[in-house]
Amino acid sequence: MGEPAESAPVKRLYFGHEDAERDIASGLLRAGFVRTTAYDAALSGRKMLILGRKGSGKSALCMQLAAGGHPGGTVLITPDDAAGDEIRRFELQGLTGDTAKSLIWRYVFAVQAARHLVEHARVHGRRQPRAVRRLRKFLHANGESLQDRLYDRLATGARGLQTSLSLEVFGVKAGLDVAGSTTEGARATRQLEVVEQGVADAFDALGCVDSHGRLLLLVDQLEQVWSSDPDSHAMVIGLLLAAKHIAARYGDWMRCLLFLRSDIYDMLAFGEGDKFHGDELRIHWTLEDLSGLALARARASAGPELTWDQLWGGIFPHTVDGRDTVERLLGTCLPRPRDVIQYLNLCRDTAVEHDHQVVTEADINEATRQFSQWKLQDLANEYLVAHPYLGRLPLLFDNAGYVATRSAIEERFAAYAPTLHSTFPAYTEALTPSAVIDTLFAVNFLGVRRGGDVVYVSSGKLPVQPHETEFHIHPCFRPALGCTQPTALRSFHPGLLSPDGSPPPSWGSPQSGHRSAGSAAGPPVGRDFALLDRLSRSCGSVQAAVGRATRLPDDTRAQVLWQLTRMMGHAQDGLLRLRSGRPVDTGVLLLDAARYFTLLAGQLRASHVEDDGRDSVAWKLDDEAERLVRAVGGSTGGSGDFHS
Repeated sequence: MGEPAESAPVKRLYFGHEDAERDIASGLLRAGFVRTTAYDAALSGRKMLILGRKGSGKSALCMQLAAGGHPGGTVLITPDDAAGDEIRRFELQGLTGDTAKSLIWRYVFAVQAARHLVEHARVHGRRQPRAVRRLRKFLHANGESLQDRLYDRLATGARGLQTSLSLEVFGVKAGLDVAGSTTEGARATRQLEVVEQGVADAFDALGCVDSHGRLLLLVDQLEQVWSSDPDSHAMVIGLLLAAKHIAARYGDWMRCLLFLRSDIYDMLAFGEGDKFHGDELRIHWTLEDLSGLALARARASAGPELTWDQLWGGIFPHTVDGRDTVERLLGTCLPRPRDVIQYLNLCRDTAVEHDHQVVTEADINEATRQFSQWKLQDLANEYLVAHPYLGRLPLLFDNAGYVATRSAIEERFAAYAPTLHSTFPAYTEALTPSAVIDTLFAVNFLGVRRGGDVVYVSSGKLPVQPHETEFHIHPCFRPALGCTQPTALRSFHPGLLSPDGSPPPSWGSPQSGHRSAGSAAGPPVGRDFALLDRLSRSCGSVQAAVGRATRLPDDTRAQVLWQLTRMMGHAQDGLLRLRSGRPVDTGVLLLDAARYFTLLAGQLRASHVEDDGRDSVAWKLDDEAERLVRAVGGSTGGSGDFHS
């Protein structure tokens, strides 16, 4: 008797939700959290900017820090649409948009710190320092004591900075416009400096940073309120400037951690940008990191006693399509936790749907096709704001090989360019072949051949170089596009290549015009051996040309060599038939091989995988096709008929 379905290992397995907010609520994030170098760097204060693609684990890291009992306390700031709109609209006369928006962020940070200090002072006893009492009065006087929504705090701060804050508690009279020529921006800056000094005085008065630790401000989910417009750019730049100011102004008392989408950050252009490189930490996940994450998540649901071998070889198979399961699964995903979680859960759900007690190879292959469709759609949605045309670009690769040369992409793009330009007239500068390649590489849709490896953007930040010509579609997107082979090449099947479309007689039967040995009217057996030898030598000649073709992509090279190996196998099978006295129509086999060589040459030319010169594989295929036809003493019936 098998294990009951409800107690099957796959039933107990769950890798978690795609969003950190639900996982932190259920406890799975804490149980299945993998402590990485990014987490350690963020916790230690060595880095201020945590950058990564959507789904790379930024929010999981942020939520873990927020819930992890940071000794100095944490404040989580996640703007919603209303708050984002308030920041984008904030302006001050006499200041640039970036600087003005940095002031409103600084105000939010100061108020958050003030609220924290007033609350934290309770642990120091009933007698609170004068600086803390001043902060409590300031919050009350400016309506900040009871405001819990970020939007309300922003609205209050915006009004106060644009007019006047109540600062009497700090010994400053209302209305800091002591001179009629003082600009709105100058007055706002002066008011903010007074508030920040009050916060600094309270930190200093409590003097507990050594025992209680620094206050940590966490800013996340900014992409929810960002759009590709100047005010959104200024909002993010202002945040960066404010965070840098906090580090300098409050020193060891308080610091900020910003969790930003890397594509948003990389679009920013401002004069102070070079001062942030040392604060950047870009999240990159290795295969080892992701496999460790998968095991940790599995243990969080199935039990801490679950071992690596039980997961990969017990619940999941050891191999899939002849490849190690972990390498096969994680190599199909984009290297980020969200994709791994989605993919593994989908494999598990597919197995449960089919009432399997473990995940089978068939379950994984079925889930892979669905997952690929998801990711192709998600890619367009992820970059909808910055690249609204992105959802159309994969059409350039539909049902083609997953290896594409620069010239092939240029040719396909030329046919599609008028439609793209008319649909997206504001993006014509971004819709050129070179720009499209750069964009597809930047979003991890394409990798580029560099030396002996195919490099995707996650494994290196160097953009595509002008001399680089070979590109590979990421395995994640291949099933959805029907790009399952390196190049769109037909396989060799003797007897199925008739130019008129009708099934020709099998080369292994004596029914065609060229009779085989054993037929009274047929040629002598020596001729059949000679023809098969001619076919083997033609295959060997093409193999040598493939080996010499330095510009032929390695994946395409292997694909062509495999077809030649299959063809030579048919020739060897024919020899065995002849030697055993069975009939073989060698003429049909050679003419089929000639037609296939001609077809293969045309497909290689159409894919632009190499230059079409006398040293090319395509030229050699055509040459050997003619040799095979001459050896038989007949005609292929016209390659033009076959291609049609």
